[in-house]
Amino acid sequence: MKISIGSDHAGFELKEIIKNYLIIKGYEVKDHGTYGKDSVDYPDFAYPVSLDVVNKISDYGILICYTGIGMSMSCNKVKGIRGALVSSVENAILTKEHNNANVLCLSAKDTSTELALQIVDAFISTEFTYGRHERRVNKIGDIENGTK
Repeated sequence: MKISIGSDHAGFELKEIIKNYLIIKGYEVKDHGTYGKDSVDYPDFAYPVSLDVVNKISDYGILICYTGIGMSMSCNKVKGIRGALVSSVENAILTKEHNNANVLCLSAKDTSTELALQIVDAFISTEFTYGRHERRVNKIGDIENGTK
């Protein structure tokens, strides 16, 4: 499995921890930056991670900024992305089971390292459950495509 990851300066430390954790677990990780703590703009990192996911270069994306909100808003502007700002293991599971999310957004401010790693594990190991949820995800696509 290949995962693209990105962060702004506020999420840099957590990104590095998650990236190294995933590499140790055997995942291929494509790091789109940032590569330090100098101030940067989060959309510059949300976009290439999102493109990797929609172009099937990566299976999933992970984005981290101070609150996770900016990354979530930015990635969801890319057609085909279903990014979710997640703050609990339960919500990581539900957003995959029910929403077929393909980008995980995290808050560096509100998410401890231990919780972040648990969320990442839950997100990448949970499968979409289809059924009634597929109909709903398709309706999201209809809105995105302007056919609703």
